[in-house]
Amino acid sequence: MAIEEVVAVAPAKRARVEDAVEPAPESMGEKLERKRDYLEGFLQKKPEQVADGEPGGAIHDAVIAALKEIYDPEIPVNIYDLGLIYGVEVDDESDVVVSMTLTTPNCPVAESMPAEVELRAGSVPGVRDAEVVLVWDPPWDPQKMSDEARLELGML
Repeated sequence: MAIEEVVAVAPAKRARVEDAVEPAPESMGEKLERKRDYLEGFLQKKPEQVADGEPGGAIHDAVIAALKEIYDPEIPVNIYDLGLIYGVEVDDESDVVVSMTLTTPNCPVAESMPAEVELRAGSVPGVRDAEVVLVWDPPWDPQKMSDEARLELGML
């Protein structure tokens, strides 16, 4: 059995306020230059390439922009901000499936609105085919509206 030598270690020196080193005062120009350096890499960064069908992709965003041009005839808000569009899916072959609902099943535009959505989504350049799937679950309620829509309707 080997005997190990025990070495006593002095406790570390405690930090004291009076020992703190004051940083040299910085001029406003130096502060601004430091902020520019901080933001330089961020501002130079290019956005990552997103596939056309993915959210943020060219076709996906173009379909949403087209849907924002369709207005409910009874409410002066587009159907996307109104919360009637539940999902936009674009597959690898540029086929678009729009899941949507209506404010009520007996809505006066229940027959024409899905057809208009399908026509508008299908007219986006790059889209091969468009299909609308009407869903009733979960049912539409005013909580699905965007803040812009609520503001337009005086609900905020």
